[in-house]
Amino acid sequence: MSYPSLAPFVMKRPWLRNLLTPLAGWYSNAAGYRQLGLRADDLIVEENEDVILALKRLPPQEAYDRVYRLRRAIQCSVTHKLLPKDQWTKPEEDVPYLSPILEQIRASHAEKEALDSLTVIKGH
Repeated sequence: MSYPSLAPFVMKRPWLRNLLTPLAGWYSNAAGYRQLGLRADDLIVEENEDVILALKRLPPQEAYDRVYRLRRAIQCSVTHKLLPKDQWTKPEEDVPYLSPILEQIRASHAEKEALDSLTVIKGH
């Protein structure tokens, strides 16, 4: 399922993007997932068929790193402690690794649905 997004609207307007960029950075830091060593794509819920398929398509090293980050974050959560500051995820390290695969999967599903619902009209 796709959710509406204001991102294209904001990205087309440089003044609005410049206004909201510091707020977005503050929000990412305030969310707390970086303090547990997680990336934003680690927070994507795995109960969706598309996400499960995207996880299967991850390269082995990236899949291993994801599992490691999740287990380390769970351990921190259980002990009610944060990682040392030098182990926090830095903003430049917080790059999407699962979202591009998800977009490809959703695009292929949309293309398949469009082709499956195609009707042929015979010309005279």
